[in-house]
Amino acid sequence: MGETFRALVLDREDGGIAWRIEALPVTALPEGEVLVEIAYSSLNYKDGLAITGAGKIIREFPFVPGIDFAGRVRESASPDYRPGDPVVLTGWGVGERHWGGLAELARVPAEWLVPLPEGLGLRQAMTIGTAGFTAMLCVMALAEQGVEPGAGDVLVTGAGGGVGSIATALLARRGHRVVAVTGRSELGHYLRALGAAEVIPRQEVLEAGKAPLASQRWAGAVDTVGGAMLASLLKALRYGGTATACGLAGGAELHTTVFPFILRGVKLIGIDSVYCPRPRRLEAWKTLARELDPALLDQITTVVPLEKAAEIARGFLEGKIRGRVVVAIGEEN
Repeated sequence: MGETFRALVLDREDGGIAWRIEALPVTALPEGEVLVEIAYSSLNYKDGLAITGAGKIIREFPFVPGIDFAGRVRESASPDYRPGDPVVLTGWGVGERHWGGLAELARVPAEWLVPLPEGLGLRQAMTIGTAGFTAMLCVMALAEQGVEPGAGDVLVTGAGGGVGSIATALLARRGHRVVAVTGRSELGHYLRALGAAEVIPRQEVLEAGKAPLASQRWAGAVDTVGGAMLASLLKALRYGGTATACGLAGGAELHTTVFPFILRGVKLIGIDSVYCPRPRRLEAWKTLARELDPALLDQITTVVPLEKAAEIARGFLEGKIRGRVVVAIGEEN
């Protein structure tokens, strides 16, 4: 039969989706120039949608999910990578249309990979993962739009999740006064430890958004929730303020008015981490390696084995996950 590798496999069963840990032949892997031995993957909201079938993320079965991974190159037909090189992958439809990272091996196009930034270990790279990469893109966008430390409070919604946690830490390190929004009051101590100056319940933001315009409060915002939360915070942005939007856990529709835009000149910036261009991707990863404290990464990380990944992924849809969940698959690094 030849060499096999372990993978979490999703398949259709009784009208739903079932999962199993299976030994697959290496020949089953999709095409790509680089074969990677995966050390770690991570779990994200999109993985929860894929594994439960709630989001119709996956169209063809059987399928290996996992939207990101970190590991070492085993084989490469690309001059950009050699065996042993540590690499990271996020986005590009991996774990959605292309077999993903919840497996011991992955084969992908070389252009999808990023060299592991100096100063990061493979596990740290997956503590960052898609969530931290997305958070960094949000923080970079706010800075580029002139949201500077001292200009006013910066709001982070869904602050207890992966994107929100890392965005809170990054913004606080840059000197911003961060106001963290959460629906779980028990996360107050956790969020303050990440650097939040204030923690408020989500209802406070939603209530303020019932009027066409709310009092000017936020210089900027990182919104991971979407829906009513995003519509509400837009109404409370200060004149010339900027919000970045990167999630839809609270809804994909946006019901708002033009008033914040034409009366206060606010900006709404969409953040796409899946097809982010390579130069921007490299810049974001280098900045993450430079600005994130390794001790903080350990603080927000829960490490689980591959066998527990599917069960835990369901918790994302139930709002039960705090920080980052890293899946240990291969080497410890």
